[in-house]
Amino acid sequence: MLTANAITKSFAGVPALKGVSLEIRPNEVVGLIGENGAGKSTLMRIFAGTHQPDGGTLMRDGQPVRLRNARDGAANGIGMVFQEQSLLLNLSVAENIYLGQESQFVRFGIVDWKAMRTAARRQLDKIGVDIDVTARTSELTFAARQMVELAKALTLEETVSRQIVILLDEPTSVLSGADIEVLFNRVRSLKSRASFVFVSHRLDEVLRISDRVYTMKDGEVVAEHRAGDITAPELHKIMVGRGLQTAYYKEDRQLPPRSEILVDASKLGAAGAFSDVDLQIRAGEIVGIAGVVGSGREEVTRTIGGFMPHTDGRLTILGEEVHFRSPEQAVRRSVGYIPRERRVEGLVMFLSIAENITLADLSAVVKNGLISYRRERSLATVWIRRLHIKAPGPDIACRKLSGGNQQKVVLARWMTAGSRILILDHPTRGLDVGAKEEVYELVRELSSQGVAILLISDTLEETIGLSHRVIVMRDGAVTARFDAEPGKKPDQVDVVKAMV
Repeated sequence: MLTANAITKSFAGVPALKGVSLEIRPNEVVGLIGENGAGKSTLMRIFAGTHQPDGGTLMRDGQPVRLRNARDGAANGIGMVFQEQSLLLNLSVAENIYLGQESQFVRFGIVDWKAMRTAARRQLDKIGVDIDVTARTSELTFAARQMVELAKALTLEETVSRQIVILLDEPTSVLSGADIEVLFNRVRSLKSRASFVFVSHRLDEVLRISDRVYTMKDGEVVAEHRAGDITAPELHKIMVGRGLQTAYYKEDRQLPPRSEILVDASKLGAAGAFSDVDLQIRAGEIVGIAGVVGSGREEVTRTIGGFMPHTDGRLTILGEEVHFRSPEQAVRRSVGYIPRERRVEGLVMFLSIAENITLADLSAVVKNGLISYRRERSLATVWIRRLHIKAPGPDIACRKLSGGNQQKVVLARWMTAGSRILILDHPTRGLDVGAKEEVYELVRELSSQGVAILLISDTLEETIGLSHRVIVMRDGAVTARFDAEPGKKPDQVDVVKAMV
């Protein structure tokens, strides 16, 4: 159905794809894996028409095709569900599903909204979900918006005569286990009418949903396997060049915390979000908060980070009682915050790597009242090497980096600022297994230096593995506390009981 033959692509003279060849066959799910910067997203965008290759040939149903833009991709029955989602939140569900295709509902210069809504319901019925097509998209959960994205891609069936190809770029990165199962069931049910390319860093998920798996490394396809013929650890070794370490969370480097208390919350509360939270974090200690969505754990971190002022209780930072009303005030008290939405809250996307790294503390690069760009670039170059950020240099805009490399830039910013307290809100979201190991290494290094860390993670295993102590929240209240010393980590089952 869709074939790439020796596709090449470079950005600013740096190769992103080096002669990539692969094929997507009818009625199958093709998994695509690789480390951050391996070229997966670039290849997907070439398939979708939003990037054009420098060399090589694309084939659709055995015929060469040139995709100059996303409209050409859609005309050839190729749709993409983006990792960061492409919906307009101020529009209705129906308007988003038919965004750019409104002309079919126009009669005498007027949009027939009833016809559009009927058609939108028909698309949602294909994937078996019940979503109000008149609802504003901002009111939906992330998982529901993902279903709308899928329905939007399925509209291609009505505009082309051939079977369609749907590209799924990290569709599960922010979904819960139940929501992932819903998505997978929808994909399986749609295989009779479409083929899929599934990009993910979660190797177990790739093997569960895919028929075949391609592995990319440094802009090249280095392996192809049938999903049933290989295991996740074997894929990991091919992808990163080394085996999955047994000490994945670096527990052997988990040192006892120091005596100094850097964060002290007493009966802390925020109206409508959480209440009566007692929390202490010592220098060098990692405290993980476990809980389902809506448990209040996100709101606790955002209160300490200055995004949500507390309404009850006391918050003491570095021995001084505070009442943060903005993130700026928290930064001044040596609190760094790595958000889950790095593109929205973590980075200024059009600024360079160097500018983003020094954004929280310009003192290191200011000379005589002016920013020394030479110092700024030199400092950024050090972090690029240290964190293995894949980029042509410190002047490249952050919007041009892969998601994992963007997250490393955010980490570098707070390490440059010398934050004594660091809030990690899903720090490894969107990172491949190799990059995660590098982040775990950095987290242990920061802990050994006396940084107090508050952690919310994508997985319970990661929360337990990294933390000195685990606090469990449910319905805005703390329901359990567990010590998590090396070799004496709490059982996941016990933690889950307190979560639900």
